[in-house]
Amino acid sequence: MNLDKKYNPKQVEENIYNFWIKEDYFSSHPTPNKKSFCIVIPPPNITGILHMGHALNNTIQDVLVRFKRMQGYASLWMPGTDHAGIATQNVVERSLSNRGLRKEDIGREEFLKLLWEWTHKYGSTIIEQLKKLGASCDWKRARFTMDEEYSEVVKEVFVRLYEKGLIYRGKYIINWCPRCKTALSDEEAPYKEIDGRLYYIKYPVKKSPSKITQEYVVVATTRPETMLGDTALAFNPKDTRYKWRKDAKVILPIIGRELRVIEDEAVDPDFGTGLVKVTPAHDPLDFTLAKKYNLEFVNIMNEDATLNENAKEFSGMDRFKARKNILQTLKDEGLFDKEEPHKISAGHCYRCGTLIEPRLSTQWFVRMKPLAEPAIKVVEEDKIKFYPSRWKKVYLNWMYNIQDWCISRQIWWGHRLPVYYCKRCQNNLSEDTLSDTQGIIVSKTRPPECPVCGSKDLVQDEDVLDTWFSSWLWPFAVFYWPKQTPELDYFYPTSCLVTASEILFFWVARMIMASLEFTEEIPFKDVIIHGTVRDEKGFKMSKSLGNIIDPLEIIEKFGADSLRFSLMMLASTGADVYLSDEKFLVGRNFSNKIWNASRFILTRIEEENIVIRDLEIKDNLDLVDKWLIYHLNQTVEEVTKYLGIYKINEAVKKMYEFFWHIFCDWYIEISKDNFNLHKAKMLVFCLIHFLKLIHPVMPFISEHIFQLIKSMTELDLEKSIMVANWPKKVELVLKDEELEIMDSAIRMVREIRNLKADLGIPFSEKLTVTVKVSERCKDFVSVSKKWIMRLASLKELELKDNLERVLFKNKDLEFNLSLSSFDREKFVVRLNKKISDLEMHLKSISKRLENISFIKNAPQEKVEEQREKFTDLSNHLQRLKYLKDIFV
Repeated sequence: MNLDKKYNPKQVEENIYNFWIKEDYFSSHPTPNKKSFCIVIPPPNITGILHMGHALNNTIQDVLVRFKRMQGYASLWMPGTDHAGIATQNVVERSLSNRGLRKEDIGREEFLKLLWEWTHKYGSTIIEQLKKLGASCDWKRARFTMDEEYSEVVKEVFVRLYEKGLIYRGKYIINWCPRCKTALSDEEAPYKEIDGRLYYIKYPVKKSPSKITQEYVVVATTRPETMLGDTALAFNPKDTRYKWRKDAKVILPIIGRELRVIEDEAVDPDFGTGLVKVTPAHDPLDFTLAKKYNLEFVNIMNEDATLNENAKEFSGMDRFKARKNILQTLKDEGLFDKEEPHKISAGHCYRCGTLIEPRLSTQWFVRMKPLAEPAIKVVEEDKIKFYPSRWKKVYLNWMYNIQDWCISRQIWWGHRLPVYYCKRCQNNLSEDTLSDTQGIIVSKTRPPECPVCGSKDLVQDEDVLDTWFSSWLWPFAVFYWPKQTPELDYFYPTSCLVTASEILFFWVARMIMASLEFTEEIPFKDVIIHGTVRDEKGFKMSKSLGNIIDPLEIIEKFGADSLRFSLMMLASTGADVYLSDEKFLVGRNFSNKIWNASRFILTRIEEENIVIRDLEIKDNLDLVDKWLIYHLNQTVEEVTKYLGIYKINEAVKKMYEFFWHIFCDWYIEISKDNFNLHKAKMLVFCLIHFLKLIHPVMPFISEHIFQLIKSMTELDLEKSIMVANWPKKVELVLKDEELEIMDSAIRMVREIRNLKADLGIPFSEKLTVTVKVSERCKDFVSVSKKWIMRLASLKELELKDNLERVLFKNKDLEFNLSLSSFDREKFVVRLNKKISDLEMHLKSISKRLENISFIKNAPQEKVEEQREKFTDLSNHLQRLKYLKDIFV
């Protein structure tokens, strides 16, 4: 066969993936005589485009699924997509906006039609991109969080929780996004520190009682626009500055409303002047104070963050414009004291980045503490384990302090609340009883009439459920719970979950709670949390920074295997991954190395007319063969161990070291002197073992070469490497002494190469080496003379009992180089310069490694890289000093 000199993934990957699909290799079914292994994919949003975080997350999953599949497990990688409520609605709204329309212009029904059309057209984009990555999901099982049967599960769960009193309706301060015009949970409004201002405002004091002599009190605030909704001022009872103000009355500037002055321990006496404004409709703490002291709620803001009619002359203004105008009015009226810089920690919408607005609103909530208790227990008892283990503490800390979850969203795309209101009953309710259950019917289907008054005048709640309310059911809902399907019985609980730390609370914790509540089982045994993908400077990749590396471009340029290998090589468990375009050359170069080595083996077999019908090798093993199989066994053992404990990068390093530095650098090179049937079998045997090991990480090239071996030999191999058995250790009898002898021969070649480099002699220059070897090594060095000379580029290798000079010495050998044209003086000058440079370099590395800040904050791979470099350079320095002692 005419094998291409260069490996071209473009010619290979699509055909191979189609072959796997055609043969149905990704499918998995309940198989009684097999153990199950199951991962449910973190469902990507239908708006999603494959980014490097997806590539990292899904490569880890695919590695584990392919590994377990080869180990004989019934392995299922369960795919699906998330409807992504706010994100998807925003995309379609932008499309409407381009046509000069708003969703309100066409109505809910027509808008939902557009959303479904968009979903059918673009919703599978990311799935097709995952296929380019090589994802071996059982695509025929793919679920969507808004497919009909999944929607039934969502309604079933809502009804059950409501009937248990764990879902309730109430009027509370919630996070509100003025851009998306919807409520957000606390997890959906992450806090960011921003530069703000602290404004000091004078509040006039009412003239009586007579004890009050000041004309005003000063209150500090970061949000002066909300002062128009103030209904009280407050101070800490331990703050003696304001004790005499307790029963006083102050006047709200601009509005003129009379305000109470209350005292409460919740007030921070160190904030501003210690006297704070209380705005119950626009601050969570103030809401609590208002409930406690029976204060009035005055809402001054519309849903788009413009001010409403309660703001008087500022009505209709955007909140930030209103702030500016209010401050100017205060200055004009002599009620502005001062302002100063102040750092503010403020919530932002996780979807659009808009500064959120605390808003008094009637919403639906889930009572979380009862659900959290069993979810805390299973993690405390290690029934669910986190990798890395440090995330256990993070999870538990959040769960111990869990708050109720706001689940209603004021958008149109999503699972509409299975809640119906009886208009007749509701008309009899006052504003104060909105949270009562009267007139509220919770049902999976539309009820024919009100069960209380019999009225048929029912309307369904306009709100939809938080996207995460459907996602938290994912591990069991994908198997059609509450039906007792064979898949639910066999694959659930699942084996592990692979996810990012960003959704530990959004998703992971909630899945654990939901699974325990509705199935009374944990959803998965292990949670693998990988790091964040960053650029080489440590910045998180984002469009705004312009530092994104597109995985699809890397696949187009280097192939999916190169991308996958590079990511797995760099991704130590839980650590952030630092990427640059150059990092993917590691995977590209390794792909080329695998191809070149395989091409050499198969081409030589063909050139020598060798026919391989079996791989029986045990009867003819020489020491070099045994040495190779020993290292193969070590690699099989370590790779299997590391993959089993999710240390994929450690497994990848072991495979890389074996293939490049054992198999290619030594065994293939040694075999070139005596390429016969036995050596061909050895090479193919070890190559197949390696291809099986690397397959979970580099599925395409391993399959391609596996198929070439099938076609170029008469071996009875599996139809695909995907369904081949995972390698096992080969039975081998090898004495420690034999291993040491082989290592000594290799060490000889390495040291001769090093000496040539240190002495400034070109590698290609053939020298004579005289060597004194131990008795145990003599026979092996004699029979290995040919490959030792070739690999060390020698003219002659002479075995002697005594040497004139020893340039290298260890337990088994000493040797000297013949240096007839060697300029000793020039060498010594160059040697002193090298020693000086090395000492300076080592001093710099040593200083860095002694820096506690570097050890603590630098990526672990950078720290290990510096330690390895220090060791290598120290050994090199020692070798140079030894040479100096000889020649000076």
